[in-house]
Amino acid sequence: MTILYGIKNCDSVKKAKKWLEQENIPYQFHDFRTDGFSSSLLEEFTNSVDLSALLNKRSTTFRNLSEDIKNNLTDEVMTEAILAQPTLIKRPLLKHNQEFLVGFKDSQYQETLL
Repeated sequence: MTILYGIKNCDSVKKAKKWLEQENIPYQFHDFRTDGFSSSLLEEFTNSVDLSALLNKRSTTFRNLSEDIKNNLTDEVMTEAILAQPTLIKRPLLKHNQEFLVGFKDSQYQETLL
């Protein structure tokens, strides 16, 4: 089972979805806003991907965080921030055969999925 995590209006998610559809790879899409986000889902991600690699520091959501949070990015602070605002996660996040890919890179998707 291949699962693509993200939000539907994200340009990178749109590119990943288009790539998967062009390659006829079946997948399930999980939208953090409509399908929800939980601590157990975050734990599943962080069992395979370092928490700091999941944090999207270029996002509008990150830029809008208080300086207090941005200057104190411990695992605990990052976890709380991501649980409060899942759009802090780099997108898309693809799960395929228990492997996670963060972001969309055509070459990385080809290597993993084809």
